[in-house]
Amino acid sequence: MTELDLDALIDDAGTRIIVTCGAGGVGKTTTAAALGLRAAERGRKVVVLTIDPARRLAQSLGLTELDNTPRAVAGVKAANGGRLDAMMLDMKRTFDDVVLQHATPDKAEQILANPFYQALSSSFAGTQEYMAMEKLGQLHKQAEQNGDWDLIIVDTPPSRSALDFLDAPERLASLLEGRFLRLLLAPARGPFKLMSAGVSMAMSVLNKVLGAQVLTDVQTFVAAFDTLFGGFRQRAEQTVALLREPHTSFLVVAAPQNDALREASYFAERLRAEGMPLAGVVLNRVTNSQATELSAERSLAAAEKLEEADKSPLTAAVLRLHADKMQQVVGDHRRADRFRRGHRAIRTVEVPALADDVHDLTGLRQIGDLLTA
Repeated sequence: MTELDLDALIDDAGTRIIVTCGAGGVGKTTTAAALGLRAAERGRKVVVLTIDPARRLAQSLGLTELDNTPRAVAGVKAANGGRLDAMMLDMKRTFDDVVLQHATPDKAEQILANPFYQALSSSFAGTQEYMAMEKLGQLHKQAEQNGDWDLIIVDTPPSRSALDFLDAPERLASLLEGRFLRLLLAPARGPFKLMSAGVSMAMSVLNKVLGAQVLTDVQTFVAAFDTLFGGFRQRAEQTVALLREPHTSFLVVAAPQNDALREASYFAERLRAEGMPLAGVVLNRVTNSQATELSAERSLAAAEKLEEADKSPLTAAVLRLHADKMQQVVGDHRRADRFRRGHRAIRTVEVPALADDVHDLTGLRQIGDLLTA
């Protein structure tokens, strides 16, 4: 079991991309922001791409809002030319940008106005994950061409499965290039004209299932989108290849709870199987106590004695609160230790739980110190 050295990771000029991932609600976004701030203050030019962060995180970065454009974070104690930019993924705007970049003006206008496209680009399952990949590819290209940043930190979308970030782009690309959507073009082109009776029957069924207007919207979208189909898969494959490069590091974040640790184990194994570089695991929000010499059992026993004697009810209540906390301390450390024993080849770092939420750069610096302690 080896300690994860995150200062060494962010100081290494060969580290160009860090991807934080894990279950929802474990502190991925805060970890990404804290690492970004620490790296900037140690001389790196950093952009942090967050996915749906809480408003208080934008405030902690000194920004009134985060949007699809990287914005400079003020108050960073940048040294040696370091800087920090931050942005939040706007999946519809990113999708729109892809269309505008790769389609002719007339086709782009048709696509952007199409109701099916508007639904696909704003709410279809997997779109957020795919657009996170698209935005990562755009940022990496900009960094390579213009030298705007030398470190990109990506906070992956919260999801029910840690595999979504890796699998959703392929699923969306497969949908956009799939036989079903291409069938909708059949009456207008190609050898399907020779099978017009069969196609007409299929269209009749689809009309009844989807409704005439929905089917028309889908057909219009596919006809306008046809020239862009191949690009989606190509860019998805390029970004996945980028994630396998030695300059990329994945950082799995997990709270010391059974579900989060199971997901972390699953993701770590998947990364290994996919040949993607895992830097290590952050065991986040681990409960600690400054009074570990007083165990939960002793604290409860003392509280019961005071209550039986009808003495010091306030002291008894404090002892019971301490007992509850010590039970959580013991449970968190037992689960964290079990995870480390089961994954001896994976580097880990343990971050204690804080009493308050992070709400400013000072709080993010504190998280950065704990991540690298």
